Amino acid sequence: MSGSTYATLAGTRRPGPPTASGRSAFPLALVAGAFTLAQLVLVRPGLGLGWDETVYVSQISVHAPAAFFSAPRSRGISLLVAPVTSWSSSTTLLRVYLAALSGLALFLALRTWRTLFPVRVLALAGTLFASLWVTLFYGPQAMPNYWVAVGALAATGCFLRARTDDADRSALWGLAASASLMAWMRPTDAVWVSLPLLVLCLFARHWRLLAVLLAGLASGAVEWVIEAFVSYGGLTQRLHDASAIEGGLGFHLAVTDQLRSLGGRALCRPCTGALPNPVVDVWWLVLPVLAVAGVVVAIRARRTAPTLVPFACAATAAFPYLFMIGYAAPRFLLPAYALAAIPVADALIQLATRPTGAWRPVAVTLLAVGLAGHLAVQLAVLERTVSRTNAQHRDWSRTAAELHRLGVRRPCLLTGQDAIPVAFYTGCASASTAGHNANSSRTAIDRTARRMPVADITPAGSRPPAYAHDWTVHHYGTLDLRVAPIIERDGGA
Repeated sequence: MSGSTYATLAGTRRPGPPTASGRSAFPLALVAGAFTLAQLVLVRPGLGLGWDETVYVSQISVHAPAAFFSAPRSRGISLLVAPVTSWSSSTTLLRVYLAALSGLALFLALRTWRTLFPVRVLALAGTLFASLWVTLFYGPQAMPNYWVAVGALAATGCFLRARTDDADRSALWGLAASASLMAWMRPTDAVWVSLPLLVLCLFARHWRLLAVLLAGLASGAVEWVIEAFVSYGGLTQRLHDASAIEGGLGFHLAVTDQLRSLGGRALCRPCTGALPNPVVDVWWLVLPVLAVAGVVVAIRARRTAPTLVPFACAATAAFPYLFMIGYAAPRFLLPAYALAAIPVADALIQLATRPTGAWRPVAVTLLAVGLAGHLAVQLAVLERTVSRTNAQHRDWSRTAAELHRLGVRRPCLLTGQDAIPVAFYTGCASASTAGHNANSSRTAIDRTARRMPVADITPAGSRPPAYAHDWTVHHYGTLDLRVAPIIERDGGA
């Protein structure tokens, strides 16, 4: 994309080609810094760990034993947080670490596009992505989806740079590293994101790019594949188990489910109930329209690939979560949002700068008002989501404190409702005899109760599992806590 072409379309003076200078990168650093600061202020470091986070963090943690690791999960996020969790149990420290790291990753991902688009397009794209409530909420969390998103953004940018410049060695290394990051976090997501890149390599015979991309994906996925054979009965069996846990992959129209989840539902399963206020959903419905507009702008400017490729990658990244699973979570679409932000930002800048004369101030004003309204909606949803999540995490923490009062202290074992997160808060191991997290049996739990404190958690008044039927019951709020009887353990009382 030449500077003159872009300037002609924008109706402005020729800005010159994008450069890699420190000055041109400053707006990107400003966006990334604001993103980190917003996480610390709006999400707040004191937010306790969520259910999935306790699984990932517990794998390398000084706070609690490792929770059951089901087939769909990958250990990339556990290794990413290991520099903190391997020696500290501080959630605040972990949140600050992830907020800073996520801001740096966003900066690096945007910077890979510096020779493909003007910095104002990249800064706006970064702002659009970083200001989404789901991005702000999951940036400081020990969850893999944000990292797939920035990996996808960086991989696509590096791919396009390497495709047009054979001498760009940094782009090749960046492609390999970012593809590895995606596969390290979620191998199946990495494949869906990379499909358009793989097809383009084959169609255009970019054999070196194909080799680099495949090498990056393989290096990130190798641990997941090896673990499939070691712990899950083989790769085919692990994929089958992962599909079963996700409700059976096949045709499921989840578009409406995603709309329902945009009101701040971290997991919409089953996804029932009314849709949120239309004001909350309008940006999601406008997003593909603006992305298509960005592609049209790019075609007219004869720079189709830098816009069409991220649009195609966004579409394939979103496809399985819109049409192949029977539930929804907003974080699933983070890679699609990150990739779509590039053509959307390009289209918005064209809409604001292309009109001439008296129409230009009108266009700029309308765009500013629209973006301000969008930001207000995102912040409102974020505040509600953080408040609701905090309340749930405080409930888990209070339940853990009550279990401590009842004598359930590490080493210990918990079963029953919310056993995985409550066990982490308590410092215990967790066990289940049925369901997707089944990792034990009644015999094993009975045997464990002879060696350490064991407790079961059930909703108040509900029937306990057979192994806990005669355990002492303690009523606590809406829960019944049943503690196994104290017997001699290893020669002591």
